[in-house]
Amino acid sequence: MILGITGGTGCGKTTLLKEIQKLGGLVLDCDAIYHELLRTDAAMLRAIENRFPGVVEDGSLNRKKLGAIVFTDEQALLDLNAITHSAVKQEVLRRLEEKPALAAIDAIGLFEGGLAELCDVTVAVTAPTELRVQRLMQRDGISESYARSRIEAQHEERWFRERCDYTLVNDEEIDAFATKCIAFLRHLGIMKENL
Repeated sequence: MILGITGGTGCGKTTLLKEIQKLGGLVLDCDAIYHELLRTDAAMLRAIENRFPGVVEDGSLNRKKLGAIVFTDEQALLDLNAITHSAVKQEVLRRLEEKPALAAIDAIGLFEGGLAELCDVTVAVTAPTELRVQRLMQRDGISESYARSRIEAQHEERWFRERCDYTLVNDEEIDAFATKCIAFLRHLGIMKENL
């Protein structure tokens, strides 16, 4: 079974992914894959530099500089996604070639990047905006205004809920949400299959 997991930044998708990993599932974090490709895919990095001159310095992407552009300009974000989504999808397909019994694709752009079509089940992980802001500030060491601009550049919660088969709301402490994730995996029959 391949689960597609999506939702805005700071919603807590990692908690669900950790539970899948505990069951021996292959976890494909598309954000991590993207950052790996920034180091290994020269063509993708060149395409980003061509569209956003000055964001690549000494062969490396300056993420804050790029973020300042794409998180305040919707067209710029669409342009960045157009460059990165196909490269990420190709890498995901390569990693799925061994046909694991259980896999999870974690992607904020699950639908836009054409990854949802690879999934048997899709789930949105959502959380209240104020909680997300606090989590981002703590996790990434960023200012409140930058955290809010990142959240505002992404789809609203309703967008994810309307497209996914399931929604998990993460408005509690991490242990309580982990328990909710385990119950969800049991509901899908995954826990039983893998224990």
